Amino acid sequence: MAAAPIPLFTPEEYLRQERQGEFRSEYVSGQIYAMSGGTGAHSALIAAFASELRFLLGERRCTVTVADLRLHVGPQLAYVYPDVMVTCDGLQYADGHQDMIENPTVVLEVLSASTERYDRTGKFALYRKVTTLREYVLVSQNEKRVEWYTRNEQGNWEYREAVGDDGVCHLALIGVAVELRALYRNIPGIDAINGATA
Repeated sequence: MAAAPIPLFTPEEYLRQERQGEFRSEYVSGQIYAMSGGTGAHSALIAAFASELRFLLGERRCTVTVADLRLHVGPQLAYVYPDVMVTCDGLQYADGHQDMIENPTVVLEVLSASTERYDRTGKFALYRKVTTLREYVLVSQNEKRVEWYTRNEQGNWEYREAVGDDGVCHLALIGVAVELRALYRNIPGIDAINGATA
């Protein structure tokens, strides 16, 4: 007997369910995926990177948002929740609600064992369809390492990484440099993982 096909949902069905539900989920090409909770290190890194970005952007007209704001990757392809987004052209909402945008300049994901492969491949493929996106950042919670991709003038993505206490993540297109020493300060478990002593 053949397996029953997995039912597909329309974007409208997903958004109606999402806006009425108590738990967050993401939508990709008709499939709905429940989102699991993160670890203490995961949550702390989201907060730390968002705080660093906000401080470094200073008076520039960029908005830093975390986790709760949905990103629409159109047309009707996906609805996802990046860990951090920076938007420098004003928040452009995808519909009449103010819970979903479509114009981030920077998207950041904190990697975890269950999502790392998808964040590096499938999710990055989705994000590359966002025409306003200029930089995609991946943050490790297992070591002091930040990787990022920058879209150049030809539309190609250039890879860079920063590692260790002396590493610096240069997000040139928004003009900030995030020092890993500051980013990873007081992150739960990171010094133990890297073998540091008190």
